[in-house]
Amino acid sequence: MTIFNTLISFLLAAVLIAGALQAQVSCQNCGCAASLCCSQHGYCGTGDKYCSTGCKSGPCYSSSQQRSSNGNKLTDIVTDAFFSSIANQAGGGCPGRGFYTRAAFLEAARSYPLFGTTGSPEREIAAFFAHVTHETGHMCYIEELNGASKAADYCDKENRQYPCKAGKGYYGRGPVQLSWNYNYGAAGKSIGFDGLNHPEIVARDRVVSFKTGLWFWMNQCHAVITSGKGFGATIRAINGPLECDGANPSTVSARVQYYREYCKQLGVDPGTNLRC
Repeated sequence: MTIFNTLISFLLAAVLIAGALQAQVSCQNCGCAASLCCSQHGYCGTGDKYCSTGCKSGPCYSSSQQRSSNGNKLTDIVTDAFFSSIANQAGGGCPGRGFYTRAAFLEAARSYPLFGTTGSPEREIAAFFAHVTHETGHMCYIEELNGASKAADYCDKENRQYPCKAGKGYYGRGPVQLSWNYNYGAAGKSIGFDGLNHPEIVARDRVVSFKTGLWFWMNQCHAVITSGKGFGATIRAINGPLECDGANPSTVSARVQYYREYCKQLGVDPGTNLRC
């Protein structure tokens, strides 16, 4: 064998060994925590290096996914620090502690690409999380307190498109406390779960739970906040008859306070028309 042939054989063997080692390293390093992405090279982390091009698992996104009108991505606005500043206030005994995660939110948001990308993105995100904070007690509650005892109160028997099922309760569940049979039916049809026969899924599947919140938001609140009608219009859309026009000014004030706080964190002016 010539020296040239020997050198070629050596180089080929080195390439094969390097490839095998790289594959082994990649395989060994996949298996990330739910909140982390597995990069194209098999390493865990967050940000474009891990979650963008070639991402294998976790809350992956394309490099241009959900880029807002000001150039920011949703992941840049709803940072770990921002999300944790809300979720970490839930006590250790809270059922929502660990259920509501940033990874689940980001995965759910992929189904709603207009959320946080039009109008004033930071303002919309602040508004959404202000309501989530109020509805869930800083992400403490998954289901409405004593909801099962109020099940009959959330059945609209006149609604024939989404009729109530015997033994099922359509009380508040999830980040915006989805309620009523017609909302469970419509949300389930849109998202892809049986909301009428299995409403409890909203309290068991964290991604579905966030999807119901975003589904309601995009159908009832997105247009009013992005068109500049103000945060007060979102309060009216969510709980108008029970809170607006002087019905419960203290809860309105609580929602507004959270909204102002999150706008400050995100560096955006809260705008006008904050109350309903």
